[in-house]
Amino acid sequence: MIKLSPAELTERENYKLLIGSIIPRPIAFVTSMANDGTVNGAPFSYFNVVSSNPPMISLSIQRRDGALKDTARNILKNKEFVVHIVDEDNVEQINETAATLKPYQSELERANLTPVKSDIVAVPGVKEAKVRFECELVQAIELGENYQIGTDLLIGRIQKYHLDNKIVTDGKIQYDELKAMSRLAGSDYAKVGELLSIERPK
Repeated sequence: MIKLSPAELTERENYKLLIGSIIPRPIAFVTSMANDGTVNGAPFSYFNVVSSNPPMISLSIQRRDGALKDTARNILKNKEFVVHIVDEDNVEQINETAATLKPYQSELERANLTPVKSDIVAVPGVKEAKVRFECELVQAIELGENYQIGTDLLIGRIQKYHLDNKIVTDGKIQYDELKAMSRLAGSDYAKVGELLSIERPK
């Protein structure tokens, strides 16, 4: 068994161990709006559900050399964003949005994604996603050490669900229709693979 101390590793070394071990990770494609009205979009795999009462999700956005990323800056300012679930049909387009662009450049245009108006928030979603959540920011937590902030942990409350008719049966999401993708390490993604059902003990 290899034993390592995180304090003795570089940020990159810790990063590689974490993203290689904590797999698969769900992927959120997040749209947000800049001050000039530009719609920014970016994928994040430090993402999960944190509560169903009320329905809330978490999104962790790493800073780059201490600077806020466009998505975090937009959300902190406007308190609104839209989260989409990445699936087999849109994963290549979503991957295109990971390119580093200027704040006034829209990743949606680069990836040929179609913006659609939201019902509650000002930020549009994208048509190509089978699942999208309109969210409001309810809490932002700055994480770091040695007086340096490295991450913005954002908690969003879901204000509206948008679900493709084909993926819902009797109020339940059909995973074989959604075909959600997950993130591994490096350039690797994973599809939903072989299933194993185990009854919970009473």
